[in-house]
Amino acid sequence: MSLFQVYPLQPIAITKALGSHVWDDKGTEYLDMYGGHAVISIGHTHPHWVKRIEDQLHKMAFYSNSVIMPIQEELAAALNKISSKQDYQLFLCNSGAEANENALKLASFHTGRKKIISFSKAFHGRTSLAVAATDNPSIIAPVNETDNIIFLPFNDVEALTQCFAKQGDEIAGIIIEGIQGVAGIYEATTIFLQTIRALCDKHGAVYIADSVQCGYGRSGKFFAHDYAGVNADIYSMAKGMGNGFPIGGILIAPHIQPKFGLLGTTFGGNPLACAAALAVIEVMEKENLIEAAIQKGKYLIEALQNTKGVKAVRGNGLMIGFEMEAGLESIRQVLLNDFKIFTGEAKPNIVRLLPSLAISMEEIDLFLNKLNEAVQQLKQTPA
Repeated sequence: MSLFQVYPLQPIAITKALGSHVWDDKGTEYLDMYGGHAVISIGHTHPHWVKRIEDQLHKMAFYSNSVIMPIQEELAAALNKISSKQDYQLFLCNSGAEANENALKLASFHTGRKKIISFSKAFHGRTSLAVAATDNPSIIAPVNETDNIIFLPFNDVEALTQCFAKQGDEIAGIIIEGIQGVAGIYEATTIFLQTIRALCDKHGAVYIADSVQCGYGRSGKFFAHDYAGVNADIYSMAKGMGNGFPIGGILIAPHIQPKFGLLGTTFGGNPLACAAALAVIEVMEKENLIEAAIQKGKYLIEALQNTKGVKAVRGNGLMIGFEMEAGLESIRQVLLNDFKIFTGEAKPNIVRLLPSLAISMEEIDLFLNKLNEAVQQLKQTPA
């Protein structure tokens, strides 16, 4: 049996990982500046994370959500504390797409409406409604197509205000990334997020803060949306939440009331996933990783802005995108093949950096030095 090929694969087999480094099956070491799509939040195979999961595995790996799970309640308390959303409720699931799917469904249940506003270049996942709210027709199957999604320009206050003026009583909710990741690291402006909050309040719609990639401290705040100084009604989470163990969730404002059967999951909130998520929060607090993301991100952004060949830099904390000058478009492949550094991309010509929040300054400097060497190598290569 062969694997169903859905990704163009690099010819590299990773077999070991530790901190901000990974090794292939030949023993070659790589610096990981991408963290597996922002998943690795506290470093690969962090000892505390490994022990938390191992200890839980010896107790119990799984049981049904039809009984009380004390470790779920422990995770809810830890999340409320670190996120400063003390009155919010927690629903646990398995992935970012599932988190957004449940958030969108809950907004519709709560309002009794069907219309959802999403934005240009948005990416919210690959499940049915989440992918319908994603601005990429190539991954939307015919069965996912719906007239219930309204796409508006990102950061366009006027277009958003006009849409609500015309259709406000039909809109169930708005879903927006605090920093668009797949699009190429574009931040939602403070005034835009504040306008979303005001319009949702006025028209009874639900503000969904997609924090799957830009959450969990990556921006320097627990949720990137918090920079705007307003609260969303629902926050979706995943990726860095489990540091590689599959887990997702949504934080739900207290005015949205639960009902039996409204949402459900078999594997969501299983004890192993909760143990992994608790380990992440414990390490983040002990090692002060959210504050570290601010300081390390600022250093990295300023250095990139002063790097020859880099024409634009965007981002906040350790969620960074940069564009190269003409003739340097192959920089990612050079970094990987010749300098053994993993980075991410966004089409057509954006390099994405999403390293562990625990990355050291020495590792950041190593990346910057190798980036400069890669630029020089490309400039010396005949066209």
